[in-house]
Amino acid sequence: MTKRQTTTYSQKKKTVQSLQEELSEFAQNHHGCVLSASDLPQSIREDAAAYQPEFERAGFQLLSSDTHPGLLVQGQFMFWPTGQDLPVVMPPGERKYSPVVSGRPIGIDLFAGAGGLSMGFEEAGFDIAACVEIDPIHCATHEYNFPYAASICGNVTVLTGAVIRRRCGIGDRDIDVVFGGAPCQGFSMIGKRALDDPRNKLVSHFVRLVKELHPKYCVFENVKGLTVGRQVQFLQELIAALENAGYHVVLPYRVLNAADYGVPQNRFRLFLMAYRNDQAQPVYPVPQASKITVAEAIGDLPDADCFKTLLDSDAVPAVWKTKTDYAKKLRGLMNDPGDFSYPRVFDCGMLTCSLRTVHTKESKARFIDAYTGTTEPISRFFKLSLSGQCNTLRAGTDSARGAFTSPRPIHPTLPRVITVREAARLHSYPDWFRFHATKWHGFRQIGNSVPPLLGRAIAGKIIEALGIDPSKPAVAITPGEGSLLNLNMRQAAEHFGVPASVIGQRTRK
Repeated sequence: MTKRQTTTYSQKKKTVQSLQEELSEFAQNHHGCVLSASDLPQSIREDAAAYQPEFERAGFQLLSSDTHPGLLVQGQFMFWPTGQDLPVVMPPGERKYSPVVSGRPIGIDLFAGAGGLSMGFEEAGFDIAACVEIDPIHCATHEYNFPYAASICGNVTVLTGAVIRRRCGIGDRDIDVVFGGAPCQGFSMIGKRALDDPRNKLVSHFVRLVKELHPKYCVFENVKGLTVGRQVQFLQELIAALENAGYHVVLPYRVLNAADYGVPQNRFRLFLMAYRNDQAQPVYPVPQASKITVAEAIGDLPDADCFKTLLDSDAVPAVWKTKTDYAKKLRGLMNDPGDFSYPRVFDCGMLTCSLRTVHTKESKARFIDAYTGTTEPISRFFKLSLSGQCNTLRAGTDSARGAFTSPRPIHPTLPRVITVREAARLHSYPDWFRFHATKWHGFRQIGNSVPPLLGRAIAGKIIEALGIDPSKPAVAITPGEGSLLNLNMRQAAEHFGVPASVIGQRTRK
């Protein structure tokens, strides 16, 4: 009899501990997200408030429309870290996708960054229904440039397809395309499947979200290194996983050079397209015959060093003439027949994203003496050639990995490194597109992104497979609040209602 009572007590204790662990893990994974009752664990849906002590022990408070009516509406819940100031308004990430015109196909950008692929897909004729990005700084930049899209600042490992649909407000609408470039290691340790390796978990979640969102098409983008050596196993497993999710992968996959698609930069990226069983097969884009040069891209831009204002600000009024077709299109002075994005309201007489870099006299002398098309031996910076293409613009590392700045190319004719705006031109971003006001974040956002014209080439083939004849919207939209580009990590995290610790801190300009 005693033995039986002991067993029952042990099982009961284990059950209580399991519930506490489940609730603690759930709060950890979903804090800062606006949830409905159906998102909560089954065990607490009947009376979530009764479990407040368990959440408090885990370091969280459970918010509801009853406790915080100014923040949440009936039926909504949110877990928030105990002791951290509450957001005063609904996080912008909870604002829905607001189409400017009707009838455009919709895409969802996973691992969106500042929005290079988003820009390319919009230029091909898509609306960006939602971006998903874990870094609040990048998410704020995306919100500025795509104010009609839902900006979901969150971790894909805890998001579901249903939550993404609800947060961007598209209901059960058929999604036309899901695209993104998940960071990954590529290979696996001996004896493990590559997709099961923790270093590749984000790719596994990309496949999971594709399966849950069930789009007509999906596009996976990554570094070309995944196609060689040990990484081939990873690609084979990725292809098999997409096929198991109900998609046909267009083989062979392609490694494309951005320079072959109108971008004045040699940048090789892997692309893998897949289509749902009931959709037409797309094809990969064919390289263009001609290439754009560095001179065509940045030759018209005023020298940032001529403006004292740009020592402390990233924008200044300026007057300059633009002659090349490439630069005229990016500045909004010439129609681009292949661009079906929304026109933006902006002042083409503002030189933006041009905060100056101060160099020593010795560095300037070395930069002048260096030969174009070669690497300057002391700084190890590549000096651009007016008649060639830019080398691959890299991002450096984030704060969690040391916050190392990647080498910035030397201007072909001036004794300095290029500005963020010059890098954006070399990456094919339009001049209205803005980046974070600091050079470190701005260069990182560009270096981490897919050049829009390369993204447009891929997205255009999805549009063709959909049988859509895209058109340029007549309605111009105004970008978001300029303050979004000046937020530090704490401010950006508060803006989206997520903890500031989600990404390591960084204070350097």
